Amino acid sequence: MKRPFRYVNYNIVYWLIGINVLIFAAAQLLGSNVRYILTLYLSMIPALIVGQGWVWTFVTYMFMHGGVSHILFNMLGLFIFGIHVERQMGSKEFLLFYLLTGALAGIFSFIVYYFTGNYVVALMGASGALYAVQLAYAVLFPDSIIYIWGILPLRAPVMVLGFTVLSLFFVITGRGGNVAHLTHLAGFAFAWIYFLVRFGVNPWRRLTAR
Repeated sequence: MKRPFRYVNYNIVYWLIGINVLIFAAAQLLGSNVRYILTLYLSMIPALIVGQGWVWTFVTYMFMHGGVSHILFNMLGLFIFGIHVERQMGSKEFLLFYLLTGALAGIFSFIVYYFTGNYVVALMGASGALYAVQLAYAVLFPDSIIYIWGILPLRAPVMVLGFTVLSLFFVITGRGGNVAHLTHLAGFAFAWIYFLVRFGVNPWRRLTAR
């Protein structure tokens, strides 16, 4: 796989996790007013993008989380998969990949929310970018074995395809609750395109190779 940037490793994953944890801690520990302000200014809210031009939230929504389980699972996933992907890509490429796929997933979600009348929904969380990282992991390490819940062994491509099917199921049936499954799917899709355009790599060939 070609590397458009000169390879360096600055452990960007740790910085991303640290920023997420600091923002979450501020929201939880500094009182309801701070939590309200952070939610308002960092979450992606379609009405504020259209009415106030708050386009920075296409990026900042990735650093805002709504609860302990939300940030815990996202940061655990970023730690498990992101470290390996960053080491393979290099830190500069990984940071571009992470922020771009996450932002594009946010923009896609905004379009869907806007045209379906969900103007005041608050999109938050790193899941769109994280699903992109998981696809990258499966493409870069197709023979890797992942233990789901620590007990169920799956090859990384099977895990990614399984998550994709689950997200599609929740989107189609509407049983996903408050989870932004469309954002997850968008993360997968934009990661797929990123590999095609940026690296000249066909993810399907990597995922299905034995």
